[in-house]
Amino acid sequence: MGLCKLIDALLLIYFLFIAIVAPLFDSQACLPSHLYPEILLEAQSWYVSEYGDYLVAEKPHFFVGLIGVELLLQWPLSIANVYGIMAKKSWYSTTCLIQGVSTFTSMVAILSELLGSQKASDKLLMVYGPFLGVAVIAVLRGLVPALKKTSGTPVAKSSAARKKRA
Repeated sequence: MGLCKLIDALLLIYFLFIAIVAPLFDSQACLPSHLYPEILLEAQSWYVSEYGDYLVAEKPHFFVGLIGVELLLQWPLSIANVYGIMAKKSWYSTTCLIQGVSTFTSMVAILSELLGSQKASDKLLMVYGPFLGVAVIAVLRGLVPALKKTSGTPVAKSSAARKKRA
């Protein structure tokens, strides 16, 4: 399962990124600016001017709603997924699937707007595009069942146990 470990390493980096970026930068789309230190406001201004991200600058209602979903669902799931990967929890596949589907849905809406409006530069599409790819990887990883190590043949043990009870 070397491929699974490689995918988990990639997803760990992604989940850590979301765990940090969501409350510091993405939340600026829906919370008042006086809540943030000047350095974070300047970083967002630089990002908007550097990449021409009109969604962050104009804050259309659908985008603010998607950021709300990110803060209320995806951010806590990112923290849980970081823990799930590190502690090798059995529920990690489920939370990974949930976050992957949510991110995929958000990215389809955002990329549809970016492509349909024809306002987005290639540079901006290269910022949002990888998130769609990572979402697909998270969905696929979530569909892989958790592997459990067993000793012996569990089928033989369970059938022998049933015979003793009867």
